[in-house]
Amino acid sequence: MNKTFLFIFLIISSLTSYTQSTVNIQGKITDSKNKPVEGATVHLLNTSIFSVTNVEGNFSMQNVYTGKYTAAISAVGYTSVNENISVAKSDDRSLSFQLKEDIRQLDAVVVSGEKKETDIQSVPFSITALSEKNIKDYRLWRAEELTAIIPNLYSGGPGDGRNVTSVRGIVSTSYDPAVTTTIDGVNQFTLDTYIPQLFDVASIEVLRGPQGTLYGRNAMGGVINIITKQPTNKTDAFAEINVGNYGAQRYTTGVRTPLIKNKLFIGIAGLYDGFNGFYKNEYNNTNFDRQHSIGGNYYLKYLINSKWNATLNAKHLAALNHGPFSLASSKDDAFSNPFKVNQNATSEMNDKTFNSSLSVNYTGQKFNFTSQSAYQSNRRFYEVPLDGDFSPIDGITIVNNYGGEWNKVKVLTQEFKFTSPASINSKWQWLTGAYLFYQKSPNKQGTHFGKDAQLVGSPDIDYTIINTSTVKNAGGALFGQATYSISDKVDIKAGLRYDYQHSTENVLGEYQPDASPTPVFQTQPDTSGTASYSAFSPMVSIAYHVEKNSNLYATYSRGYRTGGLTQLSPDPSQPPLYAYKPEYSNNFEIGSKNLLFNNQLRFNVSVFYSIITNAQVPTLVLPQAITVTKNAGKLSSKGFDAELNATILKGLEVVYNVGYTDAVYKSLKIPQNGQAADLNGNHQVYTPDLTSMMALQYSIPLNQSQSLKLLAGGEWFYLGRQYFDLANNIRQSPYNLLNTRFGIAAKHFQIMFWGRNLTNRKYVAYAYDFGATHLGNPKTYGITLRTDL
Repeated sequence: MNKTFLFIFLIISSLTSYTQSTVNIQGKITDSKNKPVEGATVHLLNTSIFSVTNVEGNFSMQNVYTGKYTAAISAVGYTSVNENISVAKSDDRSLSFQLKEDIRQLDAVVVSGEKKETDIQSVPFSITALSEKNIKDYRLWRAEELTAIIPNLYSGGPGDGRNVTSVRGIVSTSYDPAVTTTIDGVNQFTLDTYIPQLFDVASIEVLRGPQGTLYGRNAMGGVINIITKQPTNKTDAFAEINVGNYGAQRYTTGVRTPLIKNKLFIGIAGLYDGFNGFYKNEYNNTNFDRQHSIGGNYYLKYLINSKWNATLNAKHLAALNHGPFSLASSKDDAFSNPFKVNQNATSEMNDKTFNSSLSVNYTGQKFNFTSQSAYQSNRRFYEVPLDGDFSPIDGITIVNNYGGEWNKVKVLTQEFKFTSPASINSKWQWLTGAYLFYQKSPNKQGTHFGKDAQLVGSPDIDYTIINTSTVKNAGGALFGQATYSISDKVDIKAGLRYDYQHSTENVLGEYQPDASPTPVFQTQPDTSGTASYSAFSPMVSIAYHVEKNSNLYATYSRGYRTGGLTQLSPDPSQPPLYAYKPEYSNNFEIGSKNLLFNNQLRFNVSVFYSIITNAQVPTLVLPQAITVTKNAGKLSSKGFDAELNATILKGLEVVYNVGYTDAVYKSLKIPQNGQAADLNGNHQVYTPDLTSMMALQYSIPLNQSQSLKLLAGGEWFYLGRQYFDLANNIRQSPYNLLNTRFGIAAKHFQIMFWGRNLTNRKYVAYAYDFGATHLGNPKTYGITLRTDL
């Protein structure tokens, strides 16, 4: 990897050794009354060049290459805009921009979903962007709360901190996700290694439909792109306190500031999140699922010169969950005795995640270059054995605290990326790069059968079956994408990616009686297996610009989810190291994006159709909770997404997002009770047929300067019918949820009262195929105090 980086660096150095003409830019930003706007940010998209206006509204930018650029301009209390500018080979330029205070207009939205900064309306596929304001308004604390805010997205969790996410019927059914999450450009490699807490976040982008060309393996359903706040020349700080029922407490704080103006910047943010739990354990009459998390996000950014910059980022989250599997034994039990469990073996789950990355960026007149090196790790273990039968008997417990070298996932990734320059001087826009990865997962888990084990079908008592496996995955990819503007009206985009992965797995099964300090014999001799996978992921699209703010597009893309090797199972009919094949999809989408009525209404709509072959179907083996995956099906998914965002009255913003998905297996045969069950025609799991959200946000000025405002808003959700097992026996009927909030906001201070699931609706958020069920959160309410400086 180091040799590859050196080779790339030498190429760049040789290509950038010539003299390039640059100019300096000065400008001024005013409001509609020609008064200067202080603290406005001006950023040239796809460059590291930015400036913040002074008290007179003036800004300056040095060493800007000649060409055409898009400048993103934003300021608190004003409508953000994107303006095209031209930098000529002449003397220094002077620019002027005027921002409108009229909050009846929608902000311009810039997204980085195509691995470059682009106006959201010009992207030829479905993408939803949530701004920092949206994240605050919707009170988003965890990634799973994106359900239905994003059309055709559902995210549910069993209570252990991991989420199963579905987009358009493409579902994460194993540790290799079907929907990729990236945080600050780093692919969160598996469900283990990503940080689900949302804090210090600048924006969230959700790309629907396969994104394999740019993101590679496991982006079949789409990509959730989370972008945290980066430091700039402007010093800012915040602190937020949240207190609610069930003992909820959440504290976040952070500061971003230049250490050396225009050169060195630092950003620090911290989080504490905890609550007493929703569930009661009837076995000992205690709170069952008490949870506490501590996290941090740290930036150090260095502008080496006008061409080069480097950013070092580190994130961590340490979570302690006192009831990781808050599950009723069945759906009926969950509804008849809600938020109650009866377990004799209670444990604490330690979940420690660390992510770090180093990004080096070059901005040139001929091309841009980015290198991003990342390291991720996660260790998840139970302090003492965990209840595996979810009952008060001494039947089954799960043991995995075998020392720090076990149950710790480590991932190394490296991406090199070249893109066309930020200045738009050609009909061609292109991007190409390479991606490398290495993953190691050493796992050791014991299933202990206690004195009551015969009640759960065990032939013996007081012994442990220990399964040990070490999985290593390594591989890489080459990718490229280009856009050609045939005319001012028509663009054609095409891309291709080649992925390769090599997997090895070692397994060992052992039997250890309680009376013996060590295992006495092997249930599965130490053995290993290998498998390799490769795939091409093409895409092609055509976009027609009907007019400036109206676009039509049609896109084809191929999705790819990697194959793997099955884990060691106690079931002799499920041999270990069985190689299951990659999953593929062919996807078609057409859509329309429109800004109407002087940017007061945004309306985007798309229809999609997908065929998934070699569908990876998981089977959960109990009590070890091991997932055995096989290629057993073919799935079709079709439907539509629609998004409407409007400012109907001054200060009143309305959002309505709706999605419909019909995801049905065209062929599906799985083993069931010793026979092959034909489940053709059954619906996909974790996929509501309808998702809908209507959100209102109303802002009323309380003084003439509008520095003090009354805020009120809320969201109404509707989720349609969905299933939680492939046999379609565990069903959740359609249901509604209602959230609300109101409060007062000043220039540097905000107080908000909020409530979620106000009708206290009981619904299934997650269920295993054997029936164990986790309910969605009950009614919660609280108060938020926030200050921004």
